[in-house]
Amino acid sequence: MSAEIIDGKSLALKIKEELKKDVQELKNKGINPCLAVILVGDNKASQKYVSFKEKTCKELEIQSLVFKFDENIDETSLLNLIDELNNDPNVNGILVQLPLPKHLNQNIILEKINPLKDVDGFTPFCLGRLLNDNPLFIPCTPKGVIRMLDEYKIPLEGKQAVVIGRSVIVGKPLSLLLLKRNATVTICHSKTFNLPEITKNADILCVAVGKENFINSNMIKEGAVIIDIGINVTKSGKVVGDVNFDEVRQKASYITPVPGGVGPMTIAMLMENTIYAAKLQQRKS
Repeated sequence: MSAEIIDGKSLALKIKEELKKDVQELKNKGINPCLAVILVGDNKASQKYVSFKEKTCKELEIQSLVFKFDENIDETSLLNLIDELNNDPNVNGILVQLPLPKHLNQNIILEKINPLKDVDGFTPFCLGRLLNDNPLFIPCTPKGVIRMLDEYKIPLEGKQAVVIGRSVIVGKPLSLLLLKRNATVTICHSKTFNLPEITKNADILCVAVGKENFINSNMIKEGAVIIDIGINVTKSGKVVGDVNFDEVRQKASYITPVPGGVGPMTIAMLMENTIYAAKLQQRKS
């Protein structure tokens, strides 16, 4: 047995073709969707993500504004910029690329973003709406994961879903989305005892720990669906996930590759959220 590959790259391309039509409709109404990205410091992974976002904006004819700052920028300057972007009617989405340098308070900075422009879905307002089953903007990676499961018609109701990772960016919102689909959800993390005993019961295993080849075939059950959300760079420069792909695919029923799985979907969902923000702000104006 060899798992079917969940091709996030192909699905993202299909979604982007649909989004191009939405952008054109907005442009016909005189609205030019615009995404502002704030990048602080020289984190190589963050720089790469931002370049992917810029490239995709260009493909879809979404205006892209990128504000790059030295890692020593003070918090007040950053908050003042977010204020300006909040008040700029031509800017539809605001994204602060994470992680931020340690001297900056991530919570204070994210809370400053106008929830109607929070295309990452990380403000307390958007996370609270998600918790209340009334989402405004859903965080892009979890949203992309659910879209892939839907595309491949993988049933969630009544299934045992295990999420490894409890971040506000991925683990917690993904758990809520799975719960919304009536899966029985277990969240695991660095303090979890006997992790393999839990993962071996998972019908759907979502892994976001940031550790190369963390999950092997002994940690999953036969026929499990494996969603690898990790992105790690090996010493040789190869990009790999949190799952030992070659080994685990022999036992799983479905698996996402890295690269080409969750990553492209995250970018596609960001674009979808940006276009939705433009439509939302048009209705509010």
